[in-house]
Amino acid sequence: MDENIREKIALFRYGIIAPLLNEQVDREVYLAEQSAKKHEVPHYGERAYAAKTILEWLLLYRRQGFDGLKPARRSDRGQLRTLSSDQQDYILALRKERLWMPVTVFYDQLIEQGDVFPKEVSYSTIHRFLKKQGLLGKETPKTTERKRFAHAKVNALWQTDASEGPRLRIGGKVVRTYLIAFIDDCSRLVPYAMFVPSEKFDGLRMVMKEALIRRGIPRIIYTDNGKIFRSQIMQFACASLGIQLLHTQAYDPQAKGKIERMFRTCKTRFYTLLKASPASSLNELNERFWRWLEEDYHRKPHASLNGRMPLEVYLSQVDSIRTVDDPLALDSVFLKRAFRKVKHDATFSLENRLYEVPDIYAGRKVELRYDERGVHLYEDGKAVAQAVVVSFHDNAHMKRHRSSLSFRELHAKEDGDDV
Repeated sequence: MDENIREKIALFRYGIIAPLLNEQVDREVYLAEQSAKKHEVPHYGERAYAAKTILEWLLLYRRQGFDGLKPARRSDRGQLRTLSSDQQDYILALRKERLWMPVTVFYDQLIEQGDVFPKEVSYSTIHRFLKKQGLLGKETPKTTERKRFAHAKVNALWQTDASEGPRLRIGGKVVRTYLIAFIDDCSRLVPYAMFVPSEKFDGLRMVMKEALIRRGIPRIIYTDNGKIFRSQIMQFACASLGIQLLHTQAYDPQAKGKIERMFRTCKTRFYTLLKASPASSLNELNERFWRWLEEDYHRKPHASLNGRMPLEVYLSQVDSIRTVDDPLALDSVFLKRAFRKVKHDATFSLENRLYEVPDIYAGRKVELRYDERGVHLYEDGKAVAQAVVVSFHDNAHMKRHRSSLSFRELHAKEDGDDV
């Protein structure tokens, strides 16, 4: 099982235990509900888990963090485990006759009939095999239940979203802006917000890091299904910080009413100020916005707060806030992730650039974590080496015991998975 699969399984397990971590549910009722239903698990397929197993995940997370939720590596790692060709043909023929049958029941029948032995062929092996052949059958569509929520404690829940901002005229050109913001559900305080030039994850990363450093760590982040909010980087970051990430139903803007209301307030009370005196740059726009946010929005009484100010409500509970111990550690939490196969000359391609790594990684598939400052190789959640951009000039004057660099390889499709 490669690291990419292990991380996806860990994210699934975190999604199960997050409500318990945040104490948002009745422990016994929640465990009973989760253990009574089947879960679609990455790599393994449909599985049911006992309450004891879920509590073990909870304990592992509290002791070891996100890495504790990753499946242990196999003792026979690197050895091939598969069905024989005769078994494959037989199972395919039988499955086509019983396509109506749930895969769990189908697997049980294979065991009962003596066609496979559970110690040799696991359920996940059968599930993956049938999935690859397109023979899983029909799945029951999932329905989601929407619940109203109202939080009485600061940082119990933050809502976040992006909204189109004012257009700036810079150098004779019209430039679009987007406002990315977080709002605390209890106090209506805005932990941080900023105008950015595009709706990309880099903007969300900057805003979220500042929000966490300035106002602490929320228990839950509630947002829509926008691409940047569903990215695996966002999921990894929240899981690493002990934050439960929830998404609204599609086409349901009313579900995140508080952040939408804040955006409307910005349009009526801040954007109107820009009409009389437009900002000449993105930096100026943000400086004026932050000043307005602190001097106006945070210090005006809100009807929904019974006449209290957002800053007043937030400060009244500041002693209960979970703060960021090491702001610099947040950098590693928000790193982009990718998997690449290192070529035999110890190079790989990432985002149209060629990198080289120590020779010991040649021919291996490696996990990469990176941002604009650099690219690092990770093993078992720890940085083990740094990748360096290849200098064609230096390489031309260096004696190497590797195959020569291929221009075609550099521009070929990158061999790996981005996360």
